[in-house]
Amino acid sequence: MMRGLLRLAGTEMKLFVCEPMVLTFVFAFPVLTVLVLGGVFDDDDPNFEGALPSDYYVAAYIGVVIAAIGLVMLPVHLATYRERGILRRFEVSRYPRWALPAAWILVAMVITAVAVAVLLVTGQLAYGLPEPDDLLGVAVGTLLGAFAFISIGIALGMALPSARSAQGLGMLLFFPFFLLGGAGPPPEAMGNPMSTIANVVPLTHVVRSIQEPWLDLGNPTGHLAVLAALAVLATAGWVTLSTRTAG
Repeated sequence: MMRGLLRLAGTEMKLFVCEPMVLTFVFAFPVLTVLVLGGVFDDDDPNFEGALPSDYYVAAYIGVVIAAIGLVMLPVHLATYRERGILRRFEVSRYPRWALPAAWILVAMVITAVAVAVLLVTGQLAYGLPEPDDLLGVAVGTLLGAFAFISIGIALGMALPSARSAQGLGMLLFFPFFLLGGAGPPPEAMGNPMSTIANVVPLTHVVRSIQEPWLDLGNPTGHLAVLAALAVLATAGWVTLSTRTAG
């Protein structure tokens, strides 16, 4: 069964990496944007809580990679499967029902790791990066944030009727999340209404759960709790949807 799952994941990996959306939003967009924003602000700008803007944004853009996978890459790919009847045909295959979502999670985690590595290498070459104040905390925030958004992506892909609708909704969610979740203007520079909205944007909790242990900006426990709740709810959602998506 494990060999079968790995073969299935390998096939899914080939399909994912051939999609222009993956190359654009998961790899190119975060790298290019962090290169621009990291050099825009003065090093002593008070809106960055005492951190260098370049360090602040490199940590934040790990969250952007995660959001791109969960809101753009996965929903479009999965909705395409549903639209073309591939999920229905999979139901009569020799694989158990859980195998395909497990393969998606595995592939999305691998793509996340590679995209984050590309981002960090770029940030190191361009700006130099500080050692994480709490490496384990950064790893926990990244993994939990990735799993939460992957689960959200699977749920969206199973719920939406077509690739076009998945792409539209994904973009509609991605850009406000991107701008308000800590990857656009720093929260300290936002007005009160935008700050209030930013506090409920899921990406904010991913970004802060990575930034706070890396740059010693606070305790991320509250953000991790929100991400855990999102992961549980999204997983319950796609597990429920999977019982009827094939039909």
